[in-house]
Amino acid sequence: MEVYVARQPIFNKEQEVVAYELLYRSGLTNSFDPGTDGDRATSGVITNGLIVIGLDRLVSGKKAFVNFTENLLLDEVPKMFSKEILIVEILENIEPTEEIIEACRKLRSKGYILALDDFVFHPKYKPLIELADIIKVDFLLTTGAERRDIMKRVSNRKIQFLAEKVETLEDFKQAVQLGYRYFQGYFFSKPVILSGQDIPSYKVNYLDILKAVYGTDPDFNQLAAIIERDVSFSYKLLKYINYSGQFLVSRILSIKHGLMVIGLDEIRRWVTLISLRGLGDNKPDVVIRTSMIRGKMCEAISEKIGMKSRHAEFFLLGMLSMMDVLTNRSMSDILGELPISQEIKNALIDGLGIFGDVYQIVDAYERGDWDRFRSITLQVGIQEHLIPKIYFDALNWTDNLSAIE
Repeated sequence: MEVYVARQPIFNKEQEVVAYELLYRSGLTNSFDPGTDGDRATSGVITNGLIVIGLDRLVSGKKAFVNFTENLLLDEVPKMFSKEILIVEILENIEPTEEIIEACRKLRSKGYILALDDFVFHPKYKPLIELADIIKVDFLLTTGAERRDIMKRVSNRKIQFLAEKVETLEDFKQAVQLGYRYFQGYFFSKPVILSGQDIPSYKVNYLDILKAVYGTDPDFNQLAAIIERDVSFSYKLLKYINYSGQFLVSRILSIKHGLMVIGLDEIRRWVTLISLRGLGDNKPDVVIRTSMIRGKMCEAISEKIGMKSRHAEFFLLGMLSMMDVLTNRSMSDILGELPISQEIKNALIDGLGIFGDVYQIVDAYERGDWDRFRSITLQVGIQEHLIPKIYFDALNWTDNLSAIE
């Protein structure tokens, strides 16, 4: 399933790109659908842009401006991502209530940069002005005098002003003369739409996991079981851990381990964001089914060769084995973004180690490559006749998941 995000560069007065604003798009039409819910739009930017397409491709090491609604600020969603990457853009229609001010104060105390979008001065915004680092002024909606007066009325020397919707050379020159530091608009560049290949998901899993994480006594084993049966959820979880930059862990051994690293509060934020966007996804295709069958087969084989204690890692091995097909990217690029063990990476890229051997057994069985199959089963020390039952058990397990749609 193709997903989309638009980005528009933000320049300094030397016309060098210093950041990008990420904008929600539902397709290749380069405009925002006014009927789109704000919470859904922002979560779409986060999941499509920061997780599916990837930050390296989107912002190339620059900062990312992302709009946040009142609900997402109060839910502390910005904390899901590194302060080194994210600039929190506070929408102009957000009322500066005590709750919003406190949420922004917490973000500021954690080192996040705050920007006020489409700013029009009003005394009620003074608490937000005191917390802001950047104020964006719409040059389509303001005149030359108004653009100057906003800067004077704010009278906060630490704030940097960004001129947005700069359409002409004259606008740019005036903004520089007035003391604006950053610039954005069609004079420099229109938003450019980027796309990536998302992974379809079992829709029922969104409901199951929402119930599980918001229950009275969430259980990590139950959560892991729900996520493990959905390759899309699992992939996004691993990418989130890697991209957020706030979890000090070198590798994830299993889905349950990843959940424990995040903690319940972060799990709830992450699950809510993914679910908000994903409940409308299409049903899984044959590639998803194959990934799940492989995961279950690798897990079962690990138990037969004396590696039951690492069964969750073998499940992860099989589940990730078709990520190149699902995302239309090379396996090495995909695995480079995931905080998983080097053994799994070596197995999927080069077929190395015991993980590589187990995956080769599954692959050879699928292809009917019986010479290779016999050679590797003999090498690993598993009896050939066990594999057909392992396969049919995995097939039945996957069919049972499909049947609940």
